[in-house]
Amino acid sequence: MSALAKDIDLESSPEPAFQSHAKQNRVRVALIHLTLILLSIVFAFPFLWLVTTALKPIDQTMAVPPVWIPREFQWENFGKAITYNADKLGYIPFLLYARNTLVLCIMTVAGSVASNALVAYSFARLRWKGRDFLFAVTLATMMVPFPVLMVPTFALFRELDWIGTFRPLWVPAWFGSAFSIFLLRQFFRTIPFELSEAAKIDGASEWRIFRDVVLPLSKPALAVVALFSFIGTWNDFLGPLIYLLDQKTFTLSLGLQFYQSQHGGTPWNLLMAASTIVILPVIILFFFTQRLFIQGIAITGLK
Repeated sequence: MSALAKDIDLESSPEPAFQSHAKQNRVRVALIHLTLILLSIVFAFPFLWLVTTALKPIDQTMAVPPVWIPREFQWENFGKAITYNADKLGYIPFLLYARNTLVLCIMTVAGSVASNALVAYSFARLRWKGRDFLFAVTLATMMVPFPVLMVPTFALFRELDWIGTFRPLWVPAWFGSAFSIFLLRQFFRTIPFELSEAAKIDGASEWRIFRDVVLPLSKPALAVVALFSFIGTWNDFLGPLIYLLDQKTFTLSLGLQFYQSQHGGTPWNLLMAASTIVILPVIILFFFTQRLFIQGIAITGLK
């Protein structure tokens, strides 16, 4: 009888152990989600403060103690931000800055995707002498800080008589960047070489393999490169500050400076409203492309 009881205990013992393990997993998952929620609140707090300040009247923006939620939402601040200083001489429309920024983004995104994809394909799929050495040199350029290159680059563009035009801001994008080349190279290496060999047997040229085989399979990685390029150009402040001279060619990042008075009295609610308008397209773009973005980052470099 005792032996039968022991057998019953042995058969029933795995179930409590399984339940304990499942409970531990649920607790661990709950802790992970709680941590992520707390971190998301910390990271989202500046944006939430930006939006709430954009909806405040001017007297509540610098109130002590701070006003976390406006007593009355001032939705008209966004309209005022777009037409700020419209009654003054030399007024430049805010929408003109948006158009200039959008033109630059289109040019840089097109150049970044085209040039980086070609160079990365050469490093990943073609065999030629000195390939690995040049790829190492390309990665080494990531170690050079921008301030070191700023003066010689400015001198080069001045000799080309490009200062005051958009060309210094979008032409370099057509010559590739080390990070994007590395990202695409790692992705291209995950594509089976058998596909290229099969296309060669069918008589396809290297250009056709790149265009019809590799690129269609690389949409997630190309989307990541395009998104990084768009965000970098949209948020760029130093480049336009150095190369643009005429206010009619200024971008949104430079246009935000006109909301800050040189003699005090900055309309912080309008500045925050304009800043919200500026960053809103980037947020919307990310939400529409986040699936491709996360997929491209997740599978890049994985075999």
